[in-house]
Amino acid sequence: MSIPNELAEIQSRLSALKKQLKETAAQRDRQGGTAFEERQLFRDSGLLKLFLPKQFGGSGQDWPFVLRAVREIAGVDSSLAHVFGFQHLILATIQLFGTHQQTERFFTETGQANLFWGNALNPLDQRTVYTQAECRLFIDGRKSFCSGARDSDRLLISALDDSGRLVVAAIPSRRKGITLYDDWDNMGQRQTDSGSVAFDRVELFEDEILGPPGPLGSTFSSLRPLIAQLMLSNIFLGIAQGAFQEAIEFAQTQGRPWFSSGVKQIGDDPYILHRVGELSAEIRAAAALTESTATQLQFAWERGDDLTITERGELALEIAAAKVITSRVGLDVSSKLFDITGARATQSVLNLDRYWRNVRVHSLHDPVDYKLRDLGNWSLNQCWPSPSFYS
Repeated sequence: MSIPNELAEIQSRLSALKKQLKETAAQRDRQGGTAFEERQLFRDSGLLKLFLPKQFGGSGQDWPFVLRAVREIAGVDSSLAHVFGFQHLILATIQLFGTHQQTERFFTETGQANLFWGNALNPLDQRTVYTQAECRLFIDGRKSFCSGARDSDRLLISALDDSGRLVVAAIPSRRKGITLYDDWDNMGQRQTDSGSVAFDRVELFEDEILGPPGPLGSTFSSLRPLIAQLMLSNIFLGIAQGAFQEAIEFAQTQGRPWFSSGVKQIGDDPYILHRVGELSAEIRAAAALTESTATQLQFAWERGDDLTITERGELALEIAAAKVITSRVGLDVSSKLFDITGARATQSVLNLDRYWRNVRVHSLHDPVDYKLRDLGNWSLNQCWPSPSFYS
C-alpha cells in the first residue's frame, strides 16, 4: 500500500471511531465508569498500534501524526483520548527506558496480541515498594491516578526499592495479587479509569524491569515527560476544538440573536460574531504552536542517543509554552462557548459543561505556573528546565 493510501485508510478508521464515540460521549460522561465497549472499538480499529513500528505489525506513524490523532479523539471524547494517548506514551517509555531486547519483546507482544496498555507509574505516589525475598522480587502497595488500568492487558508500573530508587517495570495487568479499583469519581475526565491499583505481593521478574528512568538515564530517555506534556497539550487543544464546534453547530441550528441586536439571524449578531472570531483566533494560534512543537519533538526523537542537552532544553521550552497556551485556550473556549449558544445550551441533556470540567480536571494535574517559571527562568537567567519525571 502506498503512503498516501495508507494514511487515507488510517484517517478513515479514525473518522469512523470518532463518529461512534461522539454518539454516546455526553451520556457516558454522566455515567462515568469504564467504557468497556468503547475501548474495544479502539482495539478493533487497529489504532492502538499507530505509533508501533511496522516491523512489529504497527503503522509506524511519527509524533505529529500520532498527536494529531489524539487531538481529534479529544474533540469528541477527551477521556478516551487520554487513555488512547497514554497507549503511545507507554510504548515510547518502553523504548526510552528499556533495552533493545525488552523493546523488541514488548513491541512484538503488542503487535501480535493487539495489547492495550494501562498506566500505574505515577512517581508522585510513593506508597508502592519493591522488595526481594528468597531470591524472588515482589511489589507491594498502592498507586493512585492509574489512567487506563482497568480493562488493560499490560501495566507500566513504578515502585521504590529499599534505597528509595525508582524502579519502572512492565507487567501483565491480571497477574496474581493485582487489584484494579473502580474508584475514580471526579467531576471531569470521568472515563479515564484514573482510579487506584493495589499490589499484594505481586511477583516481578528481572526481565520486566526497565532501565534507569527519566533523568537517571540518558538525555534521550528524559524525553518521556516532554512527550507526556505535549500529549496533554493536544488533549486540551482537542477539547477546545470540540467545544467550539459544538457551539457553532448549536448556534447554526438553534441559536437566536439577542432581541436588541437589531438583526434577525444569529449569524448577523455583532457580539456573537465577535466572540466566535475571538475564540477562533485563540484556537488557530494554539494549533499552530502545538503543530510546530510536535515537529520539533519528532526531530528530537530521531536524534536518539545523539540528542544534546541544548536540543532537549529548547524542546522543553516549546512544550512548556504549548502547555500554557493550550490549557488557557481550553478553559477559555469551554467556558465562553455559552456566550455563543445562550441559555438553551445549558440543558442537562446536552451536557456541554463536560468540556470545561474535563479540561479543568486535567489541567490541575500539572500546574502551568511551573511551566511559566521555566519559561521565565530561561528568559531572565538562560537556565534550561531541569529534566525530571514531570518536565
